[in-house]
Amino acid sequence: MAGVDHTAPKTVAAATRCTLRNKYAVLMVLLVTGRVTLGNEPLGDHDAPSVVAPPVTTVPDPQPDRVNWPTLIRQELRFLLVEHAFRWATEPGTRRGGTGLGPGYWNSLASLHGWADGDPFYVNYLGHPIQGSVAGFIFQQNDGSYRAARFGRNPAYWKAKLRATAFAWAQSEQFEIGPFSEASIGHIQSQFPQQGFVDHAITPVMGLVWQLAEDSVDEYVIGWIESHTARPWVRNLARTGLNPTRSFAKLIALRAPWNRDDRPRAARGPTEPVIRLPRSTTSFELSVASRFETYLGPRGGTCVGADVSGAWRIAPEWMLVAQVGGCNVMGNQTGVSGDSLNYLLGPRWTPAPAKRWSPWIQFLMGGSKISREQTMPDRKKPLASHDEYTTSDDSNALTVHFGAGVDLNMGSAFAVRLANLELSRSSFPVSHAQNYNTSVQFTTGFVLRIGTW
Repeated sequence: MAGVDHTAPKTVAAATRCTLRNKYAVLMVLLVTGRVTLGNEPLGDHDAPSVVAPPVTTVPDPQPDRVNWPTLIRQELRFLLVEHAFRWATEPGTRRGGTGLGPGYWNSLASLHGWADGDPFYVNYLGHPIQGSVAGFIFQQNDGSYRAARFGRNPAYWKAKLRATAFAWAQSEQFEIGPFSEASIGHIQSQFPQQGFVDHAITPVMGLVWQLAEDSVDEYVIGWIESHTARPWVRNLARTGLNPTRSFAKLIALRAPWNRDDRPRAARGPTEPVIRLPRSTTSFELSVASRFETYLGPRGGTCVGADVSGAWRIAPEWMLVAQVGGCNVMGNQTGVSGDSLNYLLGPRWTPAPAKRWSPWIQFLMGGSKISREQTMPDRKKPLASHDEYTTSDDSNALTVHFGAGVDLNMGSAFAVRLANLELSRSSFPVSHAQNYNTSVQFTTGFVLRIGTW
C-alpha cells in the first residue's frame, strides 16, 4: 500500500533490542561496582531488569560521639606511670618513704591543711598547671563529641574545655591522695611539712589556662605557619614545639606528637559567629587569679599565691561570690616557712555586666588560716625521712575583704581580669612579732563564663 513504511516495525524492534542491551550493560556495571542489587523476581526474556536500592547498612563510626572510656583509662594509667616513675627516679624521699595504703598513707591524708605544701614555687605554679593541661588534652583526644573543637567563641569549644577541666581535677585528686598517688607511693608529707590545698586548686584551674594558651597559639601562630609553608618538617616542628602539653598527651596515646584531630584541613575556614552578650548574661563565673599580698605595719612581709572563685548571678547586677585562695609567705628568716589560706563568701555588684569593660565592687567575709613551720635547729642530728620540721603552729581568724576590680570581656564566654585591688582585715594575734591582720592584695587572672552559650 502506498504511503506505508514497512521498515517501521523492524526499526522499532531494533531500537527496543538496543535499549535492552544498553540497560543490561549499565546493570552489569552497577552490579560489579556494588552500586545496586537485583530483586528476588527472576528476569523474563522480555522483562526489563528491576533495580532495587541496596539495603541501608550502618557503618560504625570510628570516632563515636561519646567518651572512649577504655582508651581514656589506659592513657590515664600510662600518664600516672610516667609521673610516678619520674618521682621515684629523682626523689630520694619518695624511695625512703615507703608504699602502700597503711598508716603512712592515712597520715598523709590526715595532714592535709593550709595552702602551701612545701614544694618550690615553680613546682606549684608551673609544674602542676602543666600536669593539668596534659590531663585535659588526654581527655579531649578521647572525647568523641569535642575532640576536634577549635579555639574560639563557639559553644562547642568551651564545653570541651569544661569537660576536660573536670577530668583534670579528678586526675589531680588521684595523683595527690588517691590509691595510686603521692600519698601511697612515698607517703609524701605524712609528717611535716604537711600537705596544703595548693595543688588541688592550681592543677585543674591553671591547667585550663594553659590549655587556652596552647589552643590560641595553635589557632593563630601554628595556623599562620601552616598557611605559609607546605614543608612537613616545619609544620610538625611548630606543632610539637609550640604546643608542648598537647604533644605530650599525644605521646601518652602512642601517637606522633604533631598529630592533630582536626588535621589535615585544606583551609582553616571562617571564624565562628560571635555570640553577643545580652544585658544580664552570665549565670556562673569561674575565675583563677595570681595573687600578690603585702602585710601592712612593722615586719609586714609579702605573700605570693593564687585565688580561685566561683560567682553566681542572683540579680541583673548582683552576684554571690565564693572564694578560696592562698599564698606562700615570703621573706621569712632562714629555716622558717609559712603560708596563708582564706575562704570567703559575699556579694559582688556589677553595674555593667555586658559591657566590654565591666567594673565591679565586692565585700567578702570568712576565715583565714596562717600556718608557720620552723626547721629543726640541731644541724648535727640526722633528719628522718620527711621529718624536716620540729615545730608548727596554726592561727585562725575572722577575715573581711573589701575590693574593686575591672574585667575586659573578650566575648560571651571569656574575660580577662585586668586588676582587682582588695583591703583585707583579720583578727590574728601577733605571732612571732609578725602582724598578719591588715594587708593589701592585688590579683589578676582569667574568667570563664558559663550560661552564655
